[in-house]
Amino acid sequence: MNILRVTSEQLQVLTELALLLWPRHAFDELKEEFSELLTQGEAALFLATKDRKGIGFAHCQLRHDYVEGTESSPVGYLEGIFVREEYRNHGVARALVEACEDWAREQGCSEFASDCELTNTMSLKFHLSIGFEEANRNIHFCKKL
Repeated sequence: MNILRVTSEQLQVLTELALLLWPRHAFDELKEEFSELLTQGEAALFLATKDRKGIGFAHCQLRHDYVEGTESSPVGYLEGIFVREEYRNHGVARALVEACEDWAREQGCSEFASDCELTNTMSLKFHLSIGFEEANRNIHFCKKL
């Protein structure tokens, strides 16, 4: 397995994987969003490959606003992570997060954070298994005016 920092050459594979995580997005819009992130210094995208096949990805970036449970700014933030089902529980996601953490350290961060939906118990177990600590639980509200 290899972990690569995504360049424009890997955008197609990255977007295909991202659609498995976020199926409600349009391919072209997601690819454009990733393309823009590649030009920003405050985001990084990583691709896990095995035998030249994309098997997972991670998206991280810097957050300058308050991040629950942290004391510094900016904070490295795991915005999204996905590993194909047949490659799960083989250290792929851990390696992707470690690449994100290394990138965040290079950006001067002393903390790294993430989140997941309250009902996503698989993600909660994953985060806890790789050293994250739960900081808080939130329920967000909205209504139409």
